[in-house]
Amino acid sequence: MIALIDYDAGNTKSVEKALQLLGEEVILTRDRETLLKADKVILPGVGHFGDCMEKLKIYELEDVIREICNKGTPFLGICLGLQLLFERSEEAPGVEGLGILKGEIRKIPAQEGLKIPHMGWNSLHLQNSGRLFRGIEEQAYVYFVHSYYLTAEDPSIVKATTEYSTLIHASVEKENVFACQFHPEKSSDVGLRILKNFADLGKEA
Repeated sequence: MIALIDYDAGNTKSVEKALQLLGEEVILTRDRETLLKADKVILPGVGHFGDCMEKLKIYELEDVIREICNKGTPFLGICLGLQLLFERSEEAPGVEGLGILKGEIRKIPAQEGLKIPHMGWNSLHLQNSGRLFRGIEEQAYVYFVHSYYLTAEDPSIVKATTEYSTLIHASVEKENVFACQFHPEKSSDVGLRILKNFADLGKEA
């Protein structure tokens, strides 16, 4: 069973539908015990970094997320869900992120001819053998919607990058913690394959 963390994030329904299309059992919840018992957990997210950190506090989800990650449950952050896993964001100065991974979220620099927010399809450069990208071709296209981007402190956790005004760390993986800046649930067959790769973690044995 895959648990989606319910903290009023915008893209939750589309993630739920994509997983159901893959035949996965999905539950949307903020109940601590249900989250801790889940086989896998996803933190979706569309919104403002500061507002969403506040929601995680209100629903007492910060410590639950850390506990899930610490006990080795496969955990996936999507879009803002990726950003919240890191230490800080220029979108909300002074607001601490979850700090599960080291790095910061920066505003995409303005560049003539490029619109911000970055909305649309971009190709991925794959590196460091990411488990989410098994069976995915180099330069595969995925769908992005964001104004801020990740710079991870440890380059070895970066599994995919893209270029949009600057080099963007588009996906990271460290042990059981995975995250994508793009939206796999909106990325057609490539995105469904990425979600399936996540759902299949631990089934290979």
